[in-house]
Amino acid sequence: MTGNSSKVLVLGLDCATPQLVFDRFAGELENLGQLRREGVWGELTSVIPAITVPAWACSMTSRDPGQLGIYGFRNRKDYSYEGLAFANAAAVREPAVWDILSGLGKHVIVISVPPSYPPAPVNGCRVGCFLTPNTDSDYTYPAELKSEIASVVGEYMIDVPEFRSEDKERILKQAQEMAARRFRLLRHLLKTRPWDFAMMVEIGLDRVHHGFWQHFDETHPKYEPGSPYRDAVLDYYRLLDREIGALLAELDGDTTVIVMSDHGAKAMLGGVCINEWLIQEGYLRLKSPPDGPTRFAFEAVDWARTKAWGEGGYYGRVFINVQGREPQGTVPPDEYEAFRDKLSTRLAAIPDHEGRPLVTRVFKPEQIYKECRNVPPDLIVYFGDLDWRAVAQVGTGSVYTFENDTGPDGANHAQHGIFVMRGPGIQGGRRLDGLQIVDCGPTVMERLGLPVPTEMIGRPIR
Repeated sequence: MTGNSSKVLVLGLDCATPQLVFDRFAGELENLGQLRREGVWGELTSVIPAITVPAWACSMTSRDPGQLGIYGFRNRKDYSYEGLAFANAAAVREPAVWDILSGLGKHVIVISVPPSYPPAPVNGCRVGCFLTPNTDSDYTYPAELKSEIASVVGEYMIDVPEFRSEDKERILKQAQEMAARRFRLLRHLLKTRPWDFAMMVEIGLDRVHHGFWQHFDETHPKYEPGSPYRDAVLDYYRLLDREIGALLAELDGDTTVIVMSDHGAKAMLGGVCINEWLIQEGYLRLKSPPDGPTRFAFEAVDWARTKAWGEGGYYGRVFINVQGREPQGTVPPDEYEAFRDKLSTRLAAIPDHEGRPLVTRVFKPEQIYKECRNVPPDLIVYFGDLDWRAVAQVGTGSVYTFENDTGPDGANHAQHGIFVMRGPGIQGGRRLDGLQIVDCGPTVMERLGLPVPTEMIGRPIR
């Protein structure tokens, strides 16, 4: 099968989960079901780490996080102790599909694909993602598109603010309204702009998963039988499915449609306090013990007596305090690898709160990436293979916690997302195996009948 579409539309559903789309909710999702019957589909393996940034960038540049030098939302700027910097669109130095197509004179529409703030020029239009500070900022390209968006959808909704909250009714209503406005904008631009390639990412599903997973998943430790929000996640999938149906009705048969996600979701069983463990094991020293659970702060660390520290999130990152690399390094360079191996083995052996194996996965960046640009973590940690999140707080008094340090959150990320593709020349109803998120960029190029750049590490999905 070769590319024979005049247009390609990619719909990104951030955090869409194969176990829900392909199984549990499949009978409720008529339009996604139709796409599967008429196209090819399967689980899509994300990058490590399986999070929004860098996964979407990896999908359309077809590079891994190390090649991009982006190892998460927050990255070390250098080897100092000055904290982490948030990645934005300027951090992506490799060309994405829309950059390549723009250079070839193709017309593109890019809406809310992370990271896309600030929006760089394209041959078409581009709208910033959830990293946009507010709609007063210059979040569109061209700049005049901002007033047009306001006339079409009213106040453009960048994200659900404070989605880790107990105000469930507000979160749900805002996520629903955000999706409706985003799809309305997409339909408007597809009608009013020339385009060869269009892509939109809706992040509301991620926010709904994090806010409501424990209300429907009977296996979740905080499952609430009879919760008034037991159908919140299903209802949101239904909403997305209706919006997809309305969009499909306006497309011609020569358009390839791809629906994909950057990662999946699963129940969050708890959190491992990575810095508390490092303190208890003598690897991390603070200047004075905190009175209670406290945000990890660089200025509170006794660096002269510290060998390693960690950063939290859906996955963990561990950094080693190396002599000659960090300002007050304590681990000699010739002992670095032995120390890192020991630390990796010990992290992988941490049991759960009842002494059972957690089945933690620990990665060395240079072993999973083709290249390691900028400042990578020394170790990347999936506690319980992402069943548990990493918590950076200190002063917790325990290695384990069942309260999220950044606010109420019932779900962690999972390694596999979804991929569904329908278009000319595609034999329908086939499930494919072995799909990788870095395959998506090459697939777009091939479907448009264009050569795949040799720098892309993925392969077209056929």
